[in-house]
Amino acid sequence: MNGLDRIPLAFAAAAFLALAALCVLVLLIGLALGRRAGRAEIERELPTRLAAEREDAVRRSRAVLGGLAAEQLAPFLPGFPYDPSECRFVGKPVDFIVFRGAAKGAVEELVFVEVKSGGAGLSRVERSLRDAVQSGRVRFEEYRPS
Repeated sequence: MNGLDRIPLAFAAAAFLALAALCVLVLLIGLALGRRAGRAEIERELPTRLAAEREDAVRRSRAVLGGLAAEQLAPFLPGFPYDPSECRFVGKPVDFIVFRGAAKGAVEELVFVEVKSGGAGLSRVERSLRDAVQSGRVRFEEYRPS
């Protein structure tokens, strides 16, 4: 083997390394351009997206406030089935306890009332309270502090 035989092999290796370096460089440039294009697209969409998210937040806040107001005012709304003077607002885990008959001097029935608006369903705790009442796991206890 003379020195001329090694030149093509060295040339091929150098060419391969140069091609690999060129591929890596093209890949890095592509990533940088893609990142810049993505960032520009996000910045273009940001004002519209922020406005939509703010509008959604305001809508949800109004719905929550409306539900809270409906809960407090429910005994005074038309169609409420109990005497408002017999209702006591509790809030959690149930909205009202109704002492039916208390206005006439004797409680005939105790009723737990949960006010729901829209398509809201009972929470897990509200369902467990309903189940406890329906299965008779309710009692009266007198406490006298010493």
